[in-house]
Amino acid sequence: MFRNAVQPWHLLIVLVACLLVFGSKKLPAMARSLGKSMRILKSEARALRADDTTP
Repeated sequence: MFRNAVQPWHLLIVLVACLLVFGSKKLPAMARSLGKSMRILKSEARALRADDTTP
């Protein structure tokens, strides 16, 4: 059913829609904050995993 759901032109349409909605000046700042949030989430998950293995 979803075997060919995400194709390159789908991603292009999503990118153009985001550009139109948010504007070209806000997109880099949003991507930067998303990357920072993902790094924090990854480090917290790693810390929780380390706490679980330590008795």
